[in-house]
Amino acid sequence: MSVLTLRLAGPLQSWGTAARFVRRTTETAPTKSGVIGMLAAAQGLARGDDEALARLGALRFGVRIDQPGTRVRDFQTAHHAVTGKSMPLSERFYLADAVFVAALEGDRALLGELHAALRAPVYPPYLGRRSCPPAYPVELSVHDDIELQQALRNEPWQAAPWYRKLRRSGTTVSLAVLREACPGEDHSDVQRDQPLSFAAEHRRHALRTVISTAVDVPNVPDVSNPRAVAAARAVPRHDPFAALEEESA
Repeated sequence: MSVLTLRLAGPLQSWGTAARFVRRTTETAPTKSGVIGMLAAAQGLARGDDEALARLGALRFGVRIDQPGTRVRDFQTAHHAVTGKSMPLSERFYLADAVFVAALEGDRALLGELHAALRAPVYPPYLGRRSCPPAYPVELSVHDDIELQQALRNEPWQAAPWYRKLRRSGTTVSLAVLREACPGEDHSDVQRDQPLSFAAEHRRHALRTVISTAVDVPNVPDVSNPRAVAAARAVPRHDPFAALEEESA
C-alpha cells in the first residue's frame, strides 16, 4: 500500500458533520468527507459523479493533530435576494490556528493522480468551507510500501514555531491520531463522515469506524533526516489566490 499525506493549516478551518437549523458546528479535526471533497474538487469531479467519488471514499483515512487550535464562534447575516428580507441570524464555528496532517492509504496510481491534482487543482482547495483557504500548499508527499499509522509517525511535525516552543519538553512529542479501523480491528467510535454522494439535491454520508491512538515524533530537527530538516525551515509565503489575480489581469 501507499499513503498520501497532506498538511492542513490555515487561519481558520471548519469541519462539520452536522448542521442543525442556523447552527453550523465544527469537529476538532478534519473529517473524511471534507478531505475527500477537497480532493474531488482538485480533480474537477462533478458533484453527481458517485462512481468516481466511490474510488476516493474507499481510501483509508487518518489524521494527526499537530496543533489543535482554538474553537471560535462567528455570526452570519444574510438577506433574501428577491424580497430583501433579513434571514435568521446563524452561528458558525471554526478552528483558529490549527494544523493537521491528513493521510489517505490506497492504490499508488490513484494517490499519484490526487497528488498531481493538488499541485494543479481544477478548483482551489479550502479547509472545510470556501471561506477557509489554506495558508500553505496542501500536498506533502506520497509514501510507498507503508501503512497509514507509520506514515503519520514518519511525517515531520508541522506545528508553528511558537507552538513548538510551548511543547518543547523532550526529544519527542506525542501527537493524537484519529484513523479508520482495519478489518477485524476493535474500534472505539463511529463518525458519520463517509461520503456516498455530494449531489447538491441529496448529499449522503455513512458511518465510519474511528480509532484514537497517538504517535511520537521528533520535536527538534533531525539532522540525519533531510525531510525533517526541510520541514523545519521557513515555508515560502503562499497566496492561494495568486493564480486568480493573474488570470484577471
